[in-house]
Amino acid sequence: MSIELLDRVSLVNGGAQSSAVAGRTTEGLLGRIGNLETRIARNDREIDAAQAVRYRVFVEEMGAQIPPDSARRKRDIDAWDMVCDHLLVLDRSLDCDPEDQIVGTYRLLRHDVARANGGFYSATEFDVDALMARHPEKRFMELGRSCVLPDYRTKRTVELLWQGCWAYALTQRVDAMFGCGSFPGVRPEEHALALSFLYHNALVRGEWSVRARPELYREMDLMPVEAINPRKALASMPPLIKGYLRLGAMIGEGAVVDHAFNTTDALIVLPISSISDRYRNYYGADAGRFAS
Repeated sequence: MSIELLDRVSLVNGGAQSSAVAGRTTEGLLGRIGNLETRIARNDREIDAAQAVRYRVFVEEMGAQIPPDSARRKRDIDAWDMVCDHLLVLDRSLDCDPEDQIVGTYRLLRHDVARANGGFYSATEFDVDALMARHPEKRFMELGRSCVLPDYRTKRTVELLWQGCWAYALTQRVDAMFGCGSFPGVRPEEHALALSFLYHNALVRGEWSVRARPELYREMDLMPVEAINPRKALASMPPLIKGYLRLGAMIGEGAVVDHAFNTTDALIVLPISSISDRYRNYYGADAGRFAS
């Protein structure tokens, strides 16, 4: 998929440099738990550091294949990075510059920015345009490139990532979030239990329905419903996908194999109205649960 890129523009605000690209925003603190904080990247150095974290996780750990120039620089980089906001989790107990405190990241792409810059990343795998067309009055946001360094894969880090997404979504008046949730490997059959559970129990229907692109579509209905053990199916899922399900997310129809990233992808669809009251109350209707 082609994407029109805008030049990177630097703004100076109160003596601190920040990026403003195609509507990119800079935000204050979005959450804090102990020594960990979450906020939007404030400058190009922090975005570069987030790309380095992604390289460590996606390439060194998961075996993703990236362009030679990116591999030489040891950064996971693509065209969408220039137009997205980059949510960060930082360990403020580390005695170093902020960019070296980054231990987790999420990439956020707002509907208006995507529309002005070639579309959503997920549209390369799923027919999200049809979903948008059914909801012309709603504001969508894409979540992507989620990763956390191994030593920080804890409940509180995941909570902070979600707190950041929730606070950002409320600030931007987002109506629905979506993005790819990935299983390791390029053989969907190896995840037959989990994919079949999702197909039978969490498939998105009606006005929110969305499918994998026809040329990439892989079946998720790989086991009969009576053969599925829900407890084992949930235990076999990546933590991020389980977390989305707890929030009230639904799953698009059809999986897609991403050979470059060595993953099997499912599309997560999460209308704000579907988020369970339990989690709304926990994180706060005004996103203030972890913000102080």
